[in-house]
Amino acid sequence: MALQSHDMIREGKQFRLVKFFALASFVVLVIFSFPFSIVISQKGKDILLKSYEDYALWLGRNLNYQVLEYVTQPLYSIYGEDIRLGEPKARELMDRVVRDTIRGLKVDVVNLYKTTEGEIIYSTDPKRIRSKPIETPEYWKAVQGEQSSRLRPETEEFWGFLGIQRIGAVMKISTYIPHISGYDTLTKEKHVAGVFEIILDITEQYKSTVRLQYSIFGLSTLIMAFIFVALLFIVKKAEDIIEQRASEQHELSEQLSQTERLAALGEMVAAVSHEIKNPLGIIQSTSELLGGTPGANDTRKRLSKVILEESVRLNQIVTEFLDFSRPQALNLRECDLKEIIRKNLSFMKPEMDKKGITVKDNLNGRSIRLIADKELLYLAILNILLNATQSMEDGGAIDIRVSEERGHYRIEIEDMGSGISGENMKRVFDPFFTTKEKGSGLGLPIVKKIIEGHRGTIGIQSREREGTKVEIRLPRMK
Repeated sequence: MALQSHDMIREGKQFRLVKFFALASFVVLVIFSFPFSIVISQKGKDILLKSYEDYALWLGRNLNYQVLEYVTQPLYSIYGEDIRLGEPKARELMDRVVRDTIRGLKVDVVNLYKTTEGEIIYSTDPKRIRSKPIETPEYWKAVQGEQSSRLRPETEEFWGFLGIQRIGAVMKISTYIPHISGYDTLTKEKHVAGVFEIILDITEQYKSTVRLQYSIFGLSTLIMAFIFVALLFIVKKAEDIIEQRASEQHELSEQLSQTERLAALGEMVAAVSHEIKNPLGIIQSTSELLGGTPGANDTRKRLSKVILEESVRLNQIVTEFLDFSRPQALNLRECDLKEIIRKNLSFMKPEMDKKGITVKDNLNGRSIRLIADKELLYLAILNILLNATQSMEDGGAIDIRVSEERGHYRIEIEDMGSGISGENMKRVFDPFFTTKEKGSGLGLPIVKKIIEGHRGTIGIQSREREGTKVEIRLPRMK
């Protein structure tokens, strides 16, 4: 028993560990699915940035050529090395060339920074002229003759440290391209006269990336939730199995303990009963002798009769003790259940008639053949009919029904007696439990022992003051 309890405790700990593992797994998976979605969406951002960067670089090279061909060189012939875009005619020329170049393209703003002055000398948005540049690493790369791009979120990031944008955030991309006005004839180095900044509005395209980011995270969380629910279901199923196993083991343990107690009690009862039966026989024969001697007066006869009746009753109780305590060797042979029941009813008829009890059954014209111990089965049904008769002091009816189902005979014996309380129903099969003044409490335990010895089952349904129904199932002949 101690070993079984230890095993159950160990299994309970194991499944608590599994439950903890399920919860921990869910938390870990959710935590890792979040950066996974960030990585995937960032990859999408990079692809989007690269595509628009290539587009802006192509546009920048074209713009650089157009400005060099149709603005810088003509102005150089007029002003020399100093490009005076502040002049109305120069700005008008620059604006016309730039707008012709970007016409029909998705360009938000074009700025031209003069590197020597560090300010915007031309912009398709006139309000920006004379503004100072945002000196980003990308800007300084362009000043050094390298082109590069950067994303420009126009709205605050939802989780800035993770780079997650709100759905509907305004996003732009700035591409910085050096404006090459010529090359040094000796060093062949580029002469960077300014920096073009081309700003593209990619809000609509960026929305798709943000939606993808949220979709990946949501889907990952949903999958993890399904996995978590599945793990919880498995753990709950395992716990149910463990609980059922614990209940079964507890029940088996109780049955084993009960069997051991009954075995010890049976041995004691058998020994005591054997010692009692011999004196009882002497008392019984002596009382008969005293009552029948010549010259016995009425008082002696009456007392002899009382002694005889009580010794007979005591002998019956001792016989019940012996029947309950000793192993029953079944004498199995083919018999007719209808005949056994009819024999019981015939024996009980005088007592039933005395109390005004009627019996109805469905046995007429039937042959109910089975393999059983005829005498023990008779004894079992007799005990049930005795209980039913004793519960109906004011008369009533007993209904006996026999039916066939799934390889068994079902025998139902229902009375209209006083019934059994709910509290007593739990103990009806306990040895020595009785509510009768002169009962031994072994009638139903003996019946149960006989029925189970025939590989059958017995059950009782009863409600106080509403009667009792006993249901027996016995295997049919094969």
